[in-house]
Amino acid sequence: MNRRPDGLLNHNILDADKGPQDACGVFGVWAPGEEVAKLAFYGLYALQHRGQESAGIATSDGQRILVYKDMGLVSQVFTESDLATLPGDLAIGHCRYSTTGSSTWVNAQPTLRPTKYGTLALAHNGNLTNTGELAELVQKLEPSVGRERGATTDTEIMTALISLQNEKNVEASAISVLPQLEGAFSLVFMDEHTLYAARDRHGVRPLVLGKLETGWVVASESAALDIVGAAFVREIEPGEFIAIDENGVRSKRWATAEPKGCLFEYVYLARPDTLIAGQGIHATRVAIGVRLAQEAPVEADLVIPVPESGTPAAIGFAKGSGIPFGIGLVKNSYVGRTFIQPSQTIRQLGIRLKLNPLREIIEGKRIVVVDDSIVRGNTQRAIVRMLREAGAREIHVRISSPPVKWPCFYGIDFATRAELIASGLEVEEIRRSIGADSLGYVSLAGLIESTQIAENSLCSACFTGNYPIRIPADMSEGKMRLEITEVHGH
Repeated sequence: MNRRPDGLLNHNILDADKGPQDACGVFGVWAPGEEVAKLAFYGLYALQHRGQESAGIATSDGQRILVYKDMGLVSQVFTESDLATLPGDLAIGHCRYSTTGSSTWVNAQPTLRPTKYGTLALAHNGNLTNTGELAELVQKLEPSVGRERGATTDTEIMTALISLQNEKNVEASAISVLPQLEGAFSLVFMDEHTLYAARDRHGVRPLVLGKLETGWVVASESAALDIVGAAFVREIEPGEFIAIDENGVRSKRWATAEPKGCLFEYVYLARPDTLIAGQGIHATRVAIGVRLAQEAPVEADLVIPVPESGTPAAIGFAKGSGIPFGIGLVKNSYVGRTFIQPSQTIRQLGIRLKLNPLREIIEGKRIVVVDDSIVRGNTQRAIVRMLREAGAREIHVRISSPPVKWPCFYGIDFATRAELIASGLEVEEIRRSIGADSLGYVSLAGLIESTQIAENSLCSACFTGNYPIRIPADMSEGKMRLEITEVHGH
């Protein structure tokens, strides 16, 4: 892999104004007789949207655990021959976007630790909020661990804590550690014989269980079950621990559920073909678009999405408004993370690497552009400028989430609060900043009603600043720092 001297990947120009990024995707499979490394590969492929910086797979043949991981996309990290070197009956996999810890190879997952009862491999989606306290505990248990291993993630700390417990096996050790963890975590982990999964008591990040003909699968999203031919069984509950081996699935409740599912999963993070809390994400996003049309109506000739994340809401807006739906922006599907630095000429083209307008559709028309969110505002500003250059007569921007005003400390990498355009500007000021003729957001109440989930079972901290899980005042999460002296909420 081509890395810069500082160990980071070369990213393309689009990363300079990347949208919200989820921390990770996780996948686990217990399926004797199957090619579990390939199943894990395809599961991660389905979860690639949740993390594009690194990918890894661990497998066990009953005697030892092997891990293969590297920086890059799933398709860049693994070849057919790589997967052939990972035999076994069970596997876990991970694709990462860094929030806690830098984007370097040592922080790629799964993590691996020897224990007195075998080997432990672990992968994590989410973000812990008491990492500092846990790191101090690890240092007391094993003073050399932090300095020698070099990793900087909450995942490494969890792995160390479980491995250092004085219990009879991994299962007992995990059950003793889970109540000490605060924040958001959906975990898949394994020893040589058993696949494990656990979810934090708030269920902030999704985690589901699926059934294969010859075994079981756990994954961040149900779409990953579909791609490997597993039937959806159920969500793993908040505060639940499960173990899977030759005796089937065992479940334990390690904490009382206090659901606070991430509202932004419904807006943007999850794939549209995923189910969360029994709701199809595509249908939910269409419903949000219908509600947006009711709340922020406009006279126009055409509704177009910012593909692909804005497409379902744009379909809903067209349905709710009676304005025809059309495709006005074409996305280059193969633009992702790249190891090639763009030339200055290409850099100046900016977002045209990713999106290009269809002049024959746009010219002379009043356009409604539907997108899922505005973070810094640079992308919307560039889109409005492109559409005007393509001859749009009016440009009305509609957003299928409320203004994002607060950073996330539970596993999404937004910008810092100072960089979030809505944290310092009112809607009219944002409209002027991006150059649109009008700007409208769906209301928080409208968004929540569209999910059909009770408001008190959702986390909406990025919109409201009401953080349902305690945040230390000095907490740092990668580029994000809490910029308030008290935690709003409970």
